[in-house]
This record gives sequence, structure tokens and C-alpha cells, in this order.
Amino acid sequence: MKNICVYCGSSPGNRPEYKQAALELAGALHERNLGLVYGGGSVGLMGAVAREALKLGCEVKGVITRDLWVREVGFNELPELEIVETMHERKALMAQLSDGFIALPGGLGTLDEMFEAITWTQLGIHVKPCGLLNVCDYYMPLMKFLNHSVSEGFICGSSLSALFSDTDPGHLLDAMKSFKACEVPDKTKLAIELEMGSAE
Repeated sequence: MKNICVYCGSSPGNRPEYKQAALELAGALHERNLGLVYGGGSVGLMGAVAREALKLGCEVKGVITRDLWVREVGFNELPELEIVETMHERKALMAQLSDGFIALPGGLGTLDEMFEAITWTQLGIHVKPCGLLNVCDYYMPLMKFLNHSVSEGFICGSSLSALFSDTDPGHLLDAMKSFKACEVPDKTKLAIELEMGSAE
């Protein structure tokens, strides 16, 4: 792994532990010589993790939509910032630049991005691990729901093998580094690519 994409809230949340976790994650990235890819924002947990990573000397790449940039929530001090037109482009480029994904606490956008990342790993569109930084048990209800979906037959248990959860950012990164993806049959990959319109 060289670059980790971090999904997180544009809000700081209601607990100081959330911002502290963002700072600690930046420190764990720096200790492992990993770069940060994130949504290019200057506010909330997004701004906190990016500022700390820059301060520590990490390579930081931001990707933001033009609409969000116009609203002045973009981090204009980033050495590398890509401005794209749509959220689809934003998510695709962030995934392309990254070797793994971590979700700090966040809202609907964070959940959307993380679910897409793990779905793409499950389908073989990419082969990259995903992690939930479970600060103050924020993601415990989600993990309970996912396990419920497995028991109800809507998610295969092996599909969650790419999803790691830990309260410590360093332990989470180390676990993700050990991830080995299951092979997806070529016919399945081709069907997925045709569905997305990306196959030649």
C-alpha cells in the first residue's frame, strides 16, 4: 500500500474524540510512509486529517467537485488538488489513486463512499481493503447490521473479508496491509464491466 483514501465527515461531529482520531490516523499514515487521498475539503474531520497529514510531511492528494469548490469548502493550500465535475468522477478518481480505504466517522456521503469501495472489492473491480475506524463505537451498529444481513442471506460472509474494523488506526492499517482478495471469475468481471459500460 502506498496511498490510503480516507472518507470522513465534513462536520467535526459532537465528540472531541472524533477529531483526535483523525489526527491519530494522520500520524499512523506518516509512521508507515503512506500518502493520504481524501475529498479535498477544508472543514470538519476532512480538514483535520489533511492538515495534520501535511504538517507531518505526508503526501496529500485532494479530489473535490467544482460545485463544492465554488461553495468555498475546498482546501486551497493543498499541493495536489483535482477539481472534477461530478461526484461519480470524484469517487472514481479517489479510488484510482488509492490502495485502500478507511472511513472515519461521517454521514451519508462517508457511508456511500465506503459501501461503494467495498462493493467494488467484492465484485473484483478493484482489489483493495477497506477499514472502519471505530471511534467511540461509532460503527458498532453498522457492523451489527452487516452481520444481520449475512445471517439473513443477503450478504455472503466472505464478502466482508475485505472490511476491517478497529479502534486503533495503526492496528487497522496493519490489518489492511495483510489483506488478500479472493479471485473473481473472469466472466463475472466481464459482466460487471459491461454493466458499467467500461468494457471494450
